[in-house]
Amino acid sequence: MDGMEIERKFLVRDDSYKALARASVRICQGYLALNERCSVRVRRKDDKAYITVKSKAVRGSFSRYEFEQEVPVSEAEQLLALCMPGKIEKTRWLVPLEGGLTCEVDEFDGLNKGLVVAEIELESEQQDYPRPPFLGEEVTFDRRYFNSYLAQRPFCMWDNTTAEGEKEGN
Repeated sequence: MDGMEIERKFLVRDDSYKALARASVRICQGYLALNERCSVRVRRKDDKAYITVKSKAVRGSFSRYEFEQEVPVSEAEQLLALCMPGKIEKTRWLVPLEGGLTCEVDEFDGLNKGLVVAEIELESEQQDYPRPPFLGEEVTFDRRYFNSYLAQRPFCMWDNTTAEGEKEGN
């Protein structure tokens, strides 16, 4: 997918999403580059692999540029070995929503075990979307829940003092 990524991100209240999911996939990803302007990641999803470049979101927006290219799994495995420390491991549950939308629920493993976050990709920032009951607090602007942040500062290392200072734009 080329172009803009527009998504809302939420914490998850319970595991009722599993009964609603149409599929799940195992994901392992690492970062080749991270800076204040963009991230470059390598991701393996079961038997497929991708390289993705994502820009930082514009302040006050949840849209950002995304370029993704499928690559052979063998090449992705070689690139994963070159990534910065801090791989992301998770199971992604795909939950269909009304209006043809999908809620992607990420259940993290490894050093991020215990964290469950849901994303809904939209066509525009103004688009209405259903909120299934398993969605909790919205964390779209809280960078602690970005995969790039979790790769560097895993969930197991968080404490209660990191809450407000990590919001996007602070």
